[in-house]
Amino acid sequence: MKFDMDLNAKKRYRALLPVVFMLAWPTMLEETMQTAVQYIDTAMVGQLGTDATAAVGSTATVNWLIGTTVYAFGIGFLAYISQALGAGNPERAKRASGQSVLMVLLTGILFTVLTAVLSPFVPAWMQVEPSLRPLASRYFLILYLPMLPRAASVIFGTVLRAAGDTKTPMRIGVWMNLINVVLNFFLIYHSRTVRIFGTELMLWGAGLEVTGAAIASAISFTFGGIAISIALYRHPTISPRGYPIRPDSTVLRPFMRVALPNMAQRFTTSLGYVVFAAMINSLGDVATAAHTVANTVESAFYIPGYGMQAAAATLTGNAIGMQDRQRQKDLSTLIILLELAMMLVTGGLLFAFAPRMVRIFSQDERVVQLGSKVLRMVACSEPIYGISIVVEGMLQGAGRTKAPFVFNVIGMWGVRIFGTLLFIHLLGGGLVSAWGCMIAHNLLLCLLFVLYYRKLERTSFNGKDSHLSGVF
Repeated sequence: MKFDMDLNAKKRYRALLPVVFMLAWPTMLEETMQTAVQYIDTAMVGQLGTDATAAVGSTATVNWLIGTTVYAFGIGFLAYISQALGAGNPERAKRASGQSVLMVLLTGILFTVLTAVLSPFVPAWMQVEPSLRPLASRYFLILYLPMLPRAASVIFGTVLRAAGDTKTPMRIGVWMNLINVVLNFFLIYHSRTVRIFGTELMLWGAGLEVTGAAIASAISFTFGGIAISIALYRHPTISPRGYPIRPDSTVLRPFMRVALPNMAQRFTTSLGYVVFAAMINSLGDVATAAHTVANTVESAFYIPGYGMQAAAATLTGNAIGMQDRQRQKDLSTLIILLELAMMLVTGGLLFAFAPRMVRIFSQDERVVQLGSKVLRMVACSEPIYGISIVVEGMLQGAGRTKAPFVFNVIGMWGVRIFGTLLFIHLLGGGLVSAWGCMIAHNLLLCLLFVLYYRKLERTSFNGKDSHLSGVF
């Protein structure tokens, strides 16, 4: 990751800029829309009171645990397909697309059954206050009944991005979000009178409150899964039509070498998020609500990093498939510089507008003060954490997922969980201490990812070994 800026390098960077943004901007827009809907969801539920916000947010980390585990399978297909297409082998890419259908069926059915069985117990495991547990359990169950289409949205969306199509998942994501918002409007609230252009109108409302929010999300997930399945089967480059979905060892062996470490990473770190959230939930409803709101606000400011991560993963896989090491070096330099510039801006905005952002979701002054404090803390680390996001994307495209697994486990369990346990349960700290441990975890990840990637550049880019030789 040496930032050489001679004349030839500048020319190469200028040539790569349109390619990077062509892949990154649809993902950024998709993330923006998802974050906007998350903001709207939280704000709508927040109008019902702090208890409703806490009930919805209390199981959010379990949602991450399930979602990121499914996403790990998508990363296996991303590395395989992007490298196959970079090597000029679309036949191999389509075989992998056929295997993605098998993975959607397996993960969708498995997690539907698992979440339905465990939904009564999850709120208790998360140390949710007893009075809120029935509501949190019902919300969680409804949210995961459409797990099959949710798995399709995640895995098929990643397959399309691996083929360089980031616009289709973006378009479908926009429609999903619009459906979610409209249904929220009618399902959460009771029938009411509103004034539009001086005219009073009676709007029907189901008055289902938190349950209505869950139903709206479940319907939008179902639409998204069906729509992206149709889009994949119609895709001219990567359609699985005509390819068997029975297990194919020529695809699954290299796929599993990438997917399993990534799945282990995501599972263990997401489990860490669950433990982390459970410790925060034990601090009471104000801390839980402030944590939920702050997480929601913060997610918008990672959008540039995750947009660049998607571009980095696909382009790295393509460069490896083409065996073009200079292109890969140029991409790493360019994407990191772009990410730093964008996240310096978003970090500054987060610091400046933290209280106003928190007030969108809660009028409880205790939640506003606590949420603003932790957001301003994390704003200072945004650019540094963004580096680890894009470097991890490069490693995903290269099929290098074992080292990120180790780094994330060390950071999550050795720094965040142990530190939070120490400060909250032994030293009597609160949410500020817990977020301090989270920031230390993020900084450690950045250091480990950068050192590891520089080692790979020194070895494989100089022809000394084949660390970035891909998954084949």
